[in-house]
Amino acid sequence: MSAARSLPIMSRRSLTLAIAGLATVAAIAVAVLFPVPYVILTPGPTLNTLGKDSTGQPLISITGHPTYPTNGHLNLVTISYMGGPGVRLNIFQALRAWVSPSEAVVPEREIFPPGQSAQQTQAQDTQQMASSQELATAAALSELHISYTPEVEVLSTVAGYPASKSLKAGDIIQKVDGQAVTSPASLTSMITAHPAGTTLQLQVLRGGQTLTVPVATKVSNGTPVIGVEAGQTYKFPFNVRITVGAIGGPSAGMMFALGIIDMLTPMNLTGGKFIAGTGEITASGQVEPIGGIQQKMVGARDAGATVFLTPAGNCSDTAGAVPAGLRIVKVSTLSQAVTDLEAIKAGKSVPSC
Repeated sequence: MSAARSLPIMSRRSLTLAIAGLATVAAIAVAVLFPVPYVILTPGPTLNTLGKDSTGQPLISITGHPTYPTNGHLNLVTISYMGGPGVRLNIFQALRAWVSPSEAVVPEREIFPPGQSAQQTQAQDTQQMASSQELATAAALSELHISYTPEVEVLSTVAGYPASKSLKAGDIIQKVDGQAVTSPASLTSMITAHPAGTTLQLQVLRGGQTLTVPVATKVSNGTPVIGVEAGQTYKFPFNVRITVGAIGGPSAGMMFALGIIDMLTPMNLTGGKFIAGTGEITASGQVEPIGGIQQKMVGARDAGATVFLTPAGNCSDTAGAVPAGLRIVKVSTLSQAVTDLEAIKAGKSVPSC
């Protein structure tokens, strides 16, 4: 009878390699399967505010006021993102974007506030876009010295407070005790100027009818309030309609304003050039900084832009990231942006970052 043979004993080195291999496989599996709390920003679509959308409709249409032919480009720019609530983004995707010169990796909380879903963020972006369009129209008309009327609209009322029984969403609050209301801040000042319990007489426009509505004040955290959330709106002397589809956020405001100005005047701001830019706008024409400036510059240059209008507050973010062939122009106000574009058209120098 032949003797039984025992199996060879695995060497210590082989065992170590096997364990290391298993650990590596496990680490890779964990890295792939477990999401990381980051979002990848990439260049997004860019649209000519003087042009048409994919359906052939003008991005900006003006009725009730003379308009002038335009040419060239005044493009708004956007960013796209990957990741966020409900989207699995692993460490390898984040590392790949980290080394890409046209992408950025940012903490998820910078795009999606804690506890806020992707749908809630999208709704907020949509509201900001609508607000930016109205502010752009106000800023453009202010620049052209065309009068319009600021209004204060009731967005909602708070249950248990006096306004919930007297005011409705959509009401325009015109006056308080005979004083004109021009902004939510002025409304607050008029309310807090009286002790809690005072009944105020509000002149309200509702459904085309002017009403006088008595509303009492009530103490909240030591301050007299009526329990209303109000927003700034404007009544313009003619209609300006802006259509951009699913794009959201406030950062296209300056480019909308420039597009409106170009259409309302014979200026020809572009001089036929491909100009892009970004910046949040206020009704008074201040240009505010925005996020994703590096990805927006890349998107603009890829689309063919040779001039890029950037908010002065974003200048430090452009350092070392300007694509070849793109001229950066620093702007602080809408008026300055108009002046700079006219200077570029005339071949003159303009401020850069």
